[in-house]
Amino acid sequence: MVTHLHRLTPAKVWLGVIPTLWWNDDFINIDIGIPYEQALSEMALAGYVGCGVGHKYPTDPKILRPVLELRGLRISEPWVSTYFTINAMKRHTLDNVDAQLDFLEAMEGGSDDPRRADLVVAEFGGAVNPLPVALFPNCPDFSEDQWKQLIEGLHEAGEKAMARNRRLCYHPHLGTGVMKTEAIHRLMDETDPRLVNMLLDTAHQAAAGVDPLALARKYAHRIKHVHLKDIRAGVVREIHTGGLSFQQGIEAGIFTVPGDGSIQTFPEILDALAEADFAGWICVEAEQDPAKANPLQYAKMGREYLRKLLGW
Repeated sequence: MVTHLHRLTPAKVWLGVIPTLWWNDDFINIDIGIPYEQALSEMALAGYVGCGVGHKYPTDPKILRPVLELRGLRISEPWVSTYFTINAMKRHTLDNVDAQLDFLEAMEGGSDDPRRADLVVAEFGGAVNPLPVALFPNCPDFSEDQWKQLIEGLHEAGEKAMARNRRLCYHPHLGTGVMKTEAIHRLMDETDPRLVNMLLDTAHQAAAGVDPLALARKYAHRIKHVHLKDIRAGVVREIHTGGLSFQQGIEAGIFTVPGDGSIQTFPEILDALAEADFAGWICVEAEQDPAKANPLQYAKMGREYLRKLLGW
């Protein structure tokens, strides 16, 4: 095939890493006590220029910003769990969106650096991923009214992001109502592409039985942010056959860095994005137990894999 990977360059594509290699932000007991300063230093040492927000980070931008700048890092995204399918939670969700947009403005301080953070969201109304229940058979199916609430809420959040010159990127996530292929297509079909972009998370999609390459090709022009991580197919099967929860799946090693697992189509996925002239953050991620998977070792492994694919 004709490759377009040469179109992905450091001038318009920035490689970040998500701190879930060092600790888990959903299950805080998955933690061996690595302080945030060490994690940030190891991110920089591994060759990344940005990172997601972790729960151990200082919340005051006046403290966090110089700590990142010292290491040559920027924030790639904050996370907002949305609850638009729960009426009583809409106001809280939109307030959280505003708070994260304020945080980003304080972190970037009016800089004209093109490496601006995106706002990453996922609908957690009815989500079972935080619960000690079997992951796959219990994920929610939204009613028509819930779909309406979700689309309207995402449009409101997207308007807020666009007004601040930010891109809202939706993350289809295991254990939620937007996990399966049909739900992802519906979300894309019913949302305004000016307001709602897609975050492609290769591992969450592959583990849910969704083809990440097909998504990359179909929605290349709407994918504005990427979490590049791999799965171990044997663990995915174990979650199905053993009725494991999301946390149990993480502890069993469902996720790893790109190139270390079962997804074979990373070159084609990146090529599809390059053909669409992708510009933005590509972040290596692996929600792993740091007691079993040395974070720096895996961060370097993921960065080296990208270096082989991209040439930089």
